[in-house]
Amino acid sequence: MAKGSASMSDTTTQRAGSQVEKEGVVPGQGRSTEVARLTSDRGRTSIADGVVAKIAGIAARDIAGVYALGSGAARAFAAVRQRVPGGKPNVAQGVSVEVGEKQCAVDLAIVVDYGVPIAELAAAVRENVISSVERMTALEVVEVNIAVDDIHIEYEDERERQLQ
Repeated sequence: MAKGSASMSDTTTQRAGSQVEKEGVVPGQGRSTEVARLTSDRGRTSIADGVVAKIAGIAARDIAGVYALGSGAARAFAAVRQRVPGGKPNVAQGVSVEVGEKQCAVDLAIVVDYGVPIAELAAAVRENVISSVERMTALEVVEVNIAVDDIHIEYEDERERQLQ
């Protein structure tokens, strides 16, 4: 995902046949963060990419059959981080988003439980992510792309516990 410059000029990003309108980076936030602008006659509301990513991550995990989010390396790093005292789980792991002025697009990398119909699971995850993000942010979700990166098999967990 391309990050904007410090100016507030509008740009447009093409994603798999859809358009997500982008607005520039908000200066003075310490790091480059693209934000959504919600305007009314009484003021503006900004929603950072990270907020949308957390909402999407939580919504995806709410669906039975989703074992985890993220690639193998990201999950391994998260397991180490959680074992460190004070380490917190990253609910946005495995989620990337592009947030525009009125729209957003979400990419998810998921691990599914063995035996779950993947197509049905993906449809349920997509619907829950769309409804959660749209309900909480008032942004239109133009697409939710889902990559199934792995399948979780229960006996692998048991074998790992025996080795420890």
